[in-house]
Amino acid sequence: MTKVSFISLGCSKNLVDTEVMLYNLVREGFEITPEPEEAEIIVINTCGFIESAKGEAIENILDAAELKKCGKCRHIIATGCLAERYREEILDELPELDGVLGVGSLADIADACRAVMAGERYSSFRDKNTSPLGGGRVLTTAPHTAYLKIAEGCDNRCSYCAIPLIRGKFRSRKIEDIVNEARELEREGVREINLIAQDTTRYGLDIYGKYALAELVREICAATDIPWIRLLYCYPDKITNELIDELRDNPRLVKYMDIPIQHISDSVLSRMNRHGDGALIRETVNKLRREVQGITLRTTAMVGFPGETEEDFAELCEFIKEARFDRFGAFTFSPEEDTPAYDMADQIDGQVKQDRYDILMQTQLTVAEEKSREKIGSELTVLVDGFDTVAEIYYGRSAADAPDVDGKIFFRSDTPCPPGEFVTVRIDEALDFDLIGTAQ
Repeated sequence: MTKVSFISLGCSKNLVDTEVMLYNLVREGFEITPEPEEAEIIVINTCGFIESAKGEAIENILDAAELKKCGKCRHIIATGCLAERYREEILDELPELDGVLGVGSLADIADACRAVMAGERYSSFRDKNTSPLGGGRVLTTAPHTAYLKIAEGCDNRCSYCAIPLIRGKFRSRKIEDIVNEARELEREGVREINLIAQDTTRYGLDIYGKYALAELVREICAATDIPWIRLLYCYPDKITNELIDELRDNPRLVKYMDIPIQHISDSVLSRMNRHGDGALIRETVNKLRREVQGITLRTTAMVGFPGETEEDFAELCEFIKEARFDRFGAFTFSPEEDTPAYDMADQIDGQVKQDRYDILMQTQLTVAEEKSREKIGSELTVLVDGFDTVAEIYYGRSAADAPDVDGKIFFRSDTPCPPGEFVTVRIDEALDFDLIGTAQ
């Protein structure tokens, strides 16, 4: 039986694609190993969003190539965004690869593995706008938490972003298909699902003619008893009153929303081709805080976009201080080929971009430290993720902490706390983005 190992790079949406490919391979009789050193085939599901992600993908391909020399590995296959974006060049530029699959060809993974084992050099790039959505999965997350992809592709056409070129047009999955997958995840023991798409709030517009995210949440809740449902990648211009009401009134829809704003300056937002201006962002944030008591807001911002002035950057820093986001990430502008921003006038010097990034993150660190200290003495419901055998302490997350991107809550307990269990924890200490407490 051929052993295959996966290296999944990039975002949670890419991780779901990896899990679908794993399912297809298991169904076709391949053996999966988590150890690349033990595999005959290594599949690298790549990210190609920004320059650093492309570099990481290439580095992983070259590392896998070393295992061809000194390990059991015989073949390397690249899948995902980098393969899709550079389909014409990738096999020529990276002779270490034996096969490539575009984002529309995930279902061909077993054929690709069989072909490379037979000595062929394999490639498949099916139409990404008509490829199947969803499919069976082998979960690679902890057994009690999972991502649930509700749509593929993107129609927003932000001027800096290559995702529409790579992933194709926005395509929603049908409500009944998503609900069936949620039921299956519940049967597998999942107690937290995180709804994801390139733009989650756009869900339903293409197939139902309306924003249907709130309706989808209600259908999932009616069909399952999964305690926590979380919304990620919600664009501020599409957060409807119906969705806000659902966040406020549905106890299983955790009071958490991820809103990628990217900037607050009107001139920068306009050049980014973002939908909505600074006033809309401010009003959305204020309305969510006003209507949904105790909501946790996460966002991301970009610095160094072409033409960003010192005044634009100062406005962003001031807004981050004022808005006091609970969770925050930032990144510097990366010029991507075939996007309008690639050769825009007034490109920002690399050192200036890095300096602005450092300042912005320091600004948020002050906010984060204050918010963490405010939680000392409170009691939080924590979903147990595991036990750190070195520190001899349990760890998990509250409803305010999404997996992979937010902090953890470390806690001591006199009784066993298995993963997937909900525990009440009193917070005793705050350490930047993490909290320490005691089970009650």
